[in-house]
Amino acid sequence: MFAIIKTGGKQYRVQEGDILEVEKLPAAAREKFHFSQVLLVGSEEETMIGTPLVEKALVRAEVIENFKDEKVIVFKKKRRKQYRRTRGHRQELTRVKIEKIIPDSTAVPAEEVIGTEARAEEAAPRKAVKESVEKAAAAAEKKPAKREAKRKESQAAKPKKKEKTKAAPKKPAK
Repeated sequence: MFAIIKTGGKQYRVQEGDILEVEKLPAAAREKFHFSQVLLVGSEEETMIGTPLVEKALVRAEVIENFKDEKVIVFKKKRRKQYRRTRGHRQELTRVKIEKIIPDSTAVPAEEVIGTEARAEEAAPRKAVKESVEKAAAAAEKKPAKREAKRKESQAAKPKKKEKTKAAPKKPAK
């Protein structure tokens, strides 16, 4: 039996016993993790194709370790302009071992289906929205800029000028 799962924006063809390196998952080493985004489940007898996902299908995996990939160097240069930039990046990955492909998760006890990828993805956007709302509220409550504050203080300190009354126009001399 094999399955095609989706995680980290990529699709993987997996079988029981496979070891994969996927983008970092929210699980520690030796924890069980369930991939709920199953696109296809196939065996010699039948093949179930999802539209887009296979309903009630799960792939159970055990997290072996979380680690960083090799460093990728990004070098930018514009000739004759004295412009050079070097950047490095190490992607965080998780190594998992596929334990079991479950075509129908209703047969599995609910306590066992903990730590699915769908639940982790649902929590992430809520957290991001909450943080952005908090940042917006903090920005609204910010103190005025120093320059504005100084200007207001100096205007308050200056004595107000008395308004001059207009004098009667002078009569021309004869």
